[in-house]
Amino acid sequence: MRVLDPSSPAARDLASGRFRIRTATVADLAAVTVPWMTEAGWNPGLHDAATFHVADPEGFLVGELDGEPIATVSGVRYSDDFAFLGCYIVREAFRGRGYGLAIHEAARRRLDGCVQGGDGVLEKVTVYEGIGRVLAYRNARYEAYGTGRADDDSSGDSSDDPTVDARTIPMEAIEAVDRPCFPAPRRAFLEAWIGQADAHARALPAADGPLRGYGVIRRCDRGWKVGPLFAHDVTAAEAILDALLARIPRADPWILDIPEPNAAARALVARRGMRQVFATARMYTGPAPDIDLSRVFGVTSFELG
Repeated sequence: MRVLDPSSPAARDLASGRFRIRTATVADLAAVTVPWMTEAGWNPGLHDAATFHVADPEGFLVGELDGEPIATVSGVRYSDDFAFLGCYIVREAFRGRGYGLAIHEAARRRLDGCVQGGDGVLEKVTVYEGIGRVLAYRNARYEAYGTGRADDDSSGDSSDDPTVDARTIPMEAIEAVDRPCFPAPRRAFLEAWIGQADAHARALPAADGPLRGYGVIRRCDRGWKVGPLFAHDVTAAEAILDALLARIPRADPWILDIPEPNAAARALVARRGMRQVFATARMYTGPAPDIDLSRVFGVTSFELG
């Protein structure tokens, strides 16, 4: 596995104290990480700083050179067995000098003992393999316009909407849908994610028994992102998606990230005429977690899994 070269500028600056890696606060995420994500074209949500931080308050790092931020990464530990790495950005002027590898190593050390997941750009797969990750599958980002509500209808409520506000559903019921689709429990994060401002969360009840699925759509720097969209089948996923889209302006763009192994999700985006705009490689440092990708019609986020 690739490790930091002790003769690199980053290693020397770590030793001298010029380069310091510390835990990032919510304020750091709001002032550094999220703006850098915007500059990089990642299109973060308006409230990602606060909601991301809830997932693991110790899991976000910032690297400072002479007191100025030059690198960030997240290593969110969801359980003793599973963690997710993301938010990995190094300012362009400082790339190729070891600072990124140094902060990445700091995150990985904190997650020792966990299978560590991550979504990376396809052209860097060999780089990620060099730090111990193994390709599991691809996620693909799709974008569309024009299927939301009329601009003068703010509620999105309709007599034929089979969904309910997910914020009124007991969290245990949401977790029962979430857990088969995600490698670890994440209750605190789900409470923050579903309850965030500038977002809508819908759940689809069954006639009797557990929920058939739930989904969230949040306002982003540009348009909206759907995620997660977890459902027992494509019929339920489409009903939840329609309910989410009915609550955003018709002219706004919206994005859905799907795992490519889910054939029903691929068919869903094809039926809706969505355009693929990006793809990532989902990689893990150990065996891929046993989750039911057939129920994953929308990834929560490329940064947190």
